[in-house]
Amino acid sequence: MSEYLVPISIEPLEEGGYLATSPLLQGLIAQGRTIAETLEIAEDVARKIIESLIEHNEPLPQELTSRKVSTAKFDTQIPVPLEV
Repeated sequence: MSEYLVPISIEPLEEGGYLATSPLLQGLIAQGRTIAETLEIAEDVARKIIESLIEHNEPLPQELTSRKVSTAKFDTQIPVPLEV
């Protein structure tokens, strides 16, 4: 299995929620109530765009990075915001 690393920009919306777009994948627009939800939607939209490009034999953006997904265990850190 491989995956593509897609750069996205996330910005807060005045009416609340967040908007994600990508400079590499035209049509990648995702809106969610939280950053996590916006990221999840953006991932789904990016997957569909990339699958469509591949299915229609259209070139992927050259700047799009592909990598093999490791099945090895890894450790990381996640941010957990709290209002205390």
